[in-house]
Amino acid sequence: MIVWSIANQKGGVGKTTTTVSLAGLLSERNKRVLLVDTDPHASLTTYLNFDADGVSASLFDLFQLTEINRDTVRPVILRTQFTNIDIIPAHMSLATLDRVMGNRGGMGLILKKALHCLADDYDYVLIDCPPILGVMMVNALAASDRILIPVQTEFLAMKGLERMMRTLQIMQKSRRSPFKVTIVPTMYDKRTRASLQTLQELKLRFPDKVWASAVPIDTKFRDASIKHMPPSLYSRSSRGVFAYKTLLNYLGRLQQDER
Repeated sequence: MIVWSIANQKGGVGKTTTTVSLAGLLSERNKRVLLVDTDPHASLTTYLNFDADGVSASLFDLFQLTEINRDTVRPVILRTQFTNIDIIPAHMSLATLDRVMGNRGGMGLILKKALHCLADDYDYVLIDCPPILGVMMVNALAASDRILIPVQTEFLAMKGLERMMRTLQIMQKSRRSPFKVTIVPTMYDKRTRASLQTLQELKLRFPDKVWASAVPIDTKFRDASIKHMPPSLYSRSSRGVFAYKTLLNYLGRLQQDER
């Protein structure tokens, strides 16, 4: 089972779009995908047409378990309407975890332990992270094989990337192996100087981490979200979907090279 976190300490950069786009493409390749929504705003949960306030179980319930095993974890997983895609949804109560349970021992590894119990059930786990550093992001990063960092190709987004890279440096001290990081340029508009210069800056500053291409601005992403569908199922031939196919193929090659 391969676990990817989609994370950035800046909102509005395309984390949820990246998560659901990759999930749709993986499902079409007959991969069993589990999505984990760790953001109290529950954007991913809502995207997939669940009422985040009324779900029967959520990630919050996982953190209340006194014992973590397959039998206790499975009930917090919901099936989506899409083949091969399940989700552990978010609930607004996740926002209270740092205050209520942040000092409890082992809090940072609960998600990793839970996913380990599901290793035979899924091929991929994609974790959509909140834009703030807290218990949820710590859990996501600790559980991950790779961190995907979507970065909007505009100057202010570079600040969010810098904070994210500092966070990874801090967390690296408690890990034996280094984080595998892939920076994903998003919302790219080749007509604007800001997009062109930001993409060049990303490649200059992070040559060994940035994906060489970029996900373009595409109105089909918005249309797909309105329909609560992965973009690849809504508009298979759109340029945004093509970009995510290219990204997924790139990540597959990285995975093979790292074996």
